[in-house]
Amino acid sequence: MAIRLPPVHALSAFEAAARHGSFAVAAEELCITPSAFSHRIRLLEEFVGERLFLRDGRSVSLTEFGRRYLDVVRDALRSLADFPLPHRHNPAQPRIKITVPPTFARYLFLPNITEFTSQHPDVTIETFLSVPLYDMSLSETDIEVRFGVGKYPDLVTEKLFEEPVFPVVSPAYLASIGGIDTPADMKKAQLLRSALEPWQPWFEAAGLDWPEPSQGLRIDDLGLLLEAVRHGYGVALTRRHFASEMIARGDIVQLFDIALATPQHAYYLVYERGVRDRPEVDAMLNWMMARFNK
Repeated sequence: MAIRLPPVHALSAFEAAARHGSFAVAAEELCITPSAFSHRIRLLEEFVGERLFLRDGRSVSLTEFGRRYLDVVRDALRSLADFPLPHRHNPAQPRIKITVPPTFARYLFLPNITEFTSQHPDVTIETFLSVPLYDMSLSETDIEVRFGVGKYPDLVTEKLFEEPVFPVVSPAYLASIGGIDTPADMKKAQLLRSALEPWQPWFEAAGLDWPEPSQGLRIDDLGLLLEAVRHGYGVALTRRHFASEMIARGDIVQLFDIALATPQHAYYLVYERGVRDRPEVDAMLNWMMARFNK
């Protein structure tokens, strides 16, 4: 039978918090965010089935069980630290963990990240994906790019960019429904839906008194939404950053010159106060603002 072991990263968090009597100071020592640190402690408490700390405002103290468990944990960590590793002489490499939405990652982050890595070759970047409008916690990453309304309490929020929203369609689908000459002609088209790009604000900009569509294909990923348009499933709303290559190739075309100038959703950099104290994270944030905030 496999031995069920506690997560080592949670053990190191537990030992650091016990030593400092503070989650905040321990989180700073481990170079992780306070929320990520709290997550590690909760994970360990769930594993052992006991509370490890008594929390009193910003200070913490060990429970009776926590004091006994700390002796065991310190012995285990000391054994790991003292084990000779003859080839381990290199210092720890600076590391950035960043979470981005899939479409932003595909169309913007990955095509441009070599610019940052060439300027900072010593920094390791770990990239994770999140679902816009759903994943709302920083978890264990240093930086998040969020697509939303920009209201995230207790977090630093900087707008990356905001682009006009406009409808696109494939030439084949446009021909199959006999063309669309005016916004009102869209009543004969299949309108593809997405919580990320609701239709109703664009309807208002186009002078249409129409409700939000409630039927038909819904795709809550902007990249997949564009693929659905390219395959001829209907008309969808998009933005220049994502659609420009498909438009240039002729895979899709923009309908009308009507664009929603200030859509309700935009891309934001989101992070906790204090992460800029780490030079590599500060450099990444500055690079992203310079590269994408145009």
